[in-house]
Amino acid sequence: MLLLIDAGNTRIKWALQKTGQPIGDWFAAGSVTHADMGTLAEQWHAYAIDRCLISNVAGEAIAAQLVQLVGSLSLPDSALQWFASSLLRAGIRNGYRQPQQLGCDRFAALIAAHYLYPRQSLLVVTCGTATTIDALDEQGNFIGGMILPGLATMARSLAVNTAGLPAVTEVKFADSFADNTQEAIISGCINAQVGAICRALENRNGKAELCILSGGAARFIAPHLPMPCEQIDNLVLIGLAASALEPAAT
Repeated sequence: MLLLIDAGNTRIKWALQKTGQPIGDWFAAGSVTHADMGTLAEQWHAYAIDRCLISNVAGEAIAAQLVQLVGSLSLPDSALQWFASSLLRAGIRNGYRQPQQLGCDRFAALIAAHYLYPRQSLLVVTCGTATTIDALDEQGNFIGGMILPGLATMARSLAVNTAGLPAVTEVKFADSFADNTQEAIISGCINAQVGAICRALENRNGKAELCILSGGAARFIAPHLPMPCEQIDNLVLIGLAASALEPAAT
């Protein structure tokens, strides 16, 4: 059984892919904060895991903890693989000037989008700690992308760095022109996110047939987009599973 791990900036998401099982129809899955990573070993020991594929953008300290946790499963060294961006993988041609510099989570999300919606031009938007907006054409060519602070990161930055502004602890959309400070912050942040996505569509000359949204803030942003969109959970894990069906990266 294949253990898939998406180590993000705030959470560790995982899923188990059984041979022959449809991608996304996980045998088991879960998510923990970085602080609760220690609970994962006990959960994983309940399953017959023989391979592991990890996407990690959370840094070296988290990587070291993951090595220790996966090591407790007594897998051979060859059974643990780190997913990395490359020029070609699973139908995606990476258009970054230096392909290895593309975040591996973004690369996995592009693979997932192309796997789920082949032969379509797409905007692939991940709404997490950062918001990433990536363009993919019908042939699976990654055109390039944008990175901006995520919805909660924007709101938190205003509360922390501006005297007298309240901390925003709950995201609830208000009218564009709010009549109180907290809702004005939320309105501004959501409109900034939506504006960046719409600008990305304009830069593609309206060629994106569909916008794929993933991440914790996707549900707050999706209702305000003027384009067809689909919300898909665990896009990175889907991309990891799809890439595992393909030959090694080049």
